[in-house]
Amino acid sequence: MAEVKLQEGETLENALRRFKRKVQQEDIIKEVKRHSFYLKPGEKLRAKQALARKRNRKKNRREIE
Repeated sequence: MAEVKLQEGETLENALRRFKRKVQQEDIIKEVKRHSFYLKPGEKLRAKQALARKRNRKKNRREIE
């Protein structure tokens, strides 16, 4: 769980900016979105395979250049 304590003399905006960065680094948002709905095992596998294909295409494109 991300936690940010307000430092002495720090503005609330700066603390909020630090909090947002910390949440992003810990992938909290991604985890919440992943658990927000149920995927059947077959659908989950297809999504995982689609991401792998996308990664490989991107990797191959970079190697060609």
